[in-house]
Amino acid sequence: MVAPRQNFTARLLKSDVLSDQTKHLEFEVRELEQFDFVPGQFVSMLAPKDGKTITRAYSIASAPRNHHFDICLNRVENGFFSNLLCDLTVGEELKFHGPHGLFVLRNPLRDSLLIATGTGVAPMRAFAQWLFAHPARFEGRHLYLVYGTRYTKDIYYREEFERMARDFPNFHYLITISRPEDSWTGERGYVQEQVKKIMLSRPPEERTNMDAYICGLNDMVSGVRKLLMEEFGWDKKQIIFERYD
Repeated sequence: MVAPRQNFTARLLKSDVLSDQTKHLEFEVRELEQFDFVPGQFVSMLAPKDGKTITRAYSIASAPRNHHFDICLNRVENGFFSNLLCDLTVGEELKFHGPHGLFVLRNPLRDSLLIATGTGVAPMRAFAQWLFAHPARFEGRHLYLVYGTRYTKDIYYREEFERMARDFPNFHYLITISRPEDSWTGERGYVQEQVKKIMLSRPPEERTNMDAYICGLNDMVSGVRKLLMEEFGWDKKQIIFERYD
């Protein structure tokens, strides 16, 4: 007999605007003193609607810290759950279950590409916070975070990642904008182009001794997987991914 899934209560502690349609939310789990999960996992939020329980999955955008967790999400026009979450006020509560998911770092850790677009950066923030909390977790490894978005206003957690890149020289943070303003002086184009540049910058014998963690929309995930497997000879098992559509 399968035990019933346990639901918990998430109370909103903080709500920050990341861009015009994107929020960063911080919750505490009321029933627990320690909410344990593996960075990269997700929670399933629950809410009643028309006599039914609606469920939506959201990647945790933070490393474990006591009984707290963060998410980031886009407000979707006419989207029941995204509007419910974006309109929550501090102190309000909703049910969830979890953690769930297998989008987690491999052990042992190798040189790694972390590739994200939009709110797909959420699990990458969890990875980075966890790794950089204890230098032994990433010692001797190079980590490349490639973040792509259309507009500069949608570069989420930029200051935090830039601080990490300053503090840890083997963490390489690269932003690429596909529809940049004239004033943008950074990289332009899609994440696939930047991944290719990174791969070509490594000695040939080091190009396959890596793993990739990809989170974003299906077209981007498929494009990066194709690039790594067809142009650089990667095995599909080296590529861990999570699609958002």
